[in-house]
Amino acid sequence: MRIVIDFRIFGTKPGGLGRYNQEFLSELKKLDKSNHYILLFKETPEINLPDNFEIKICDCHWYGIKEQIVLPWVLYKLKPDLVHFPHFNVPIFYSGNFVVTIHDLIMTKFPSRKASTLNTFWFKIKYWFYKQVIRNAVKNSKKIIAVSKFTAKDIKEYFQLEDREAKKIEVIYEGVSTYFSSQKEPFNLPQNYFLYIGNAYPHKNLEFLIEVFKEFWQKHSEYYLILVGQKNYFYEKLAKDIDCPNVIFTGYVADDKLDSYYKNARAYIFPSLYEGFGLPPLEAMSYGLPVLSSDSSSLPEVLGHSALYFNPKDREDLKKKMFEIINDNDLRNNLIRTGYKQIDKYSWRKMSEEILEIYKKLDNV
Repeated sequence: MRIVIDFRIFGTKPGGLGRYNQEFLSELKKLDKSNHYILLFKETPEINLPDNFEIKICDCHWYGIKEQIVLPWVLYKLKPDLVHFPHFNVPIFYSGNFVVTIHDLIMTKFPSRKASTLNTFWFKIKYWFYKQVIRNAVKNSKKIIAVSKFTAKDIKEYFQLEDREAKKIEVIYEGVSTYFSSQKEPFNLPQNYFLYIGNAYPHKNLEFLIEVFKEFWQKHSEYYLILVGQKNYFYEKLAKDIDCPNVIFTGYVADDKLDSYYKNARAYIFPSLYEGFGLPPLEAMSYGLPVLSSDSSSLPEVLGHSALYFNPKDREDLKKKMFEIINDNDLRNNLIRTGYKQIDKYSWRKMSEEILEIYKKLDNV
């Protein structure tokens, strides 16, 4: 079978989706020596590939008009038997066979200009276009890969799919990555700090986290809050009004240097209001770091009993849990122990095997 996979979003800098694609390719090239793969990249990546994999450069930025016009033409010329779009942004004018991975329905839950740098007029146009694109992806795909049961349920309910239509949704969980530092000397990190790693989009609820930390800091001035993530409009907006010296914005930190931040933190805090899967807290668990997590959306499903949950809209609840996690060693040790057990449930290899099985089934249809 001739399979095209859209890897234009690739690597750790773009965030969780880029990591998903990176880890998927890393496993897929070990698993499949028979199908022929054409991988679409925005620019040439530094990767080694087997003979049955080739790279095609498609310089179309995601979410743009060019993507909708140029990408279908590129795909038609490649004459694939199947295309896998690892994100919802399937070109409306592409009518070939395709599989789509839907990670979440964040835009349907938080259709707010706060999540965009566009003015009101252009935001409304973008939101209207988003709804057409994702509806097309759901309606015309041969299979929909949802990254959690929560996301699968969200898709079925939002698009009002009948049971027959919903059968094409398959839940395939993501994996967990652990990276080891190339740094020989330890970073100059504070002795006591809470950690957050990820982006700063409004649904991540970092403004809430910072406000709670400032109240916590009034009693524990020796503690810091370290926020790790690529500096952009949303991080800069957060940092502009900070009046607490113990809140640190690091900017982007490469994977091979992240473990120092994980290993030396007192706890990882994940205050998100909405997640389709929730990879960062699992990664924290893989480093033996106790996790404080929001109790929203998919997080209880994915994290199980391995996190200390809080209401992401209740300041007192989070503050109380922060005090608990630094003072109760039995609680900390139990979270660390159950965290190690929880991450054993997730594997990039298993995820890739299950996606490959979908390809094979569609080849026999």
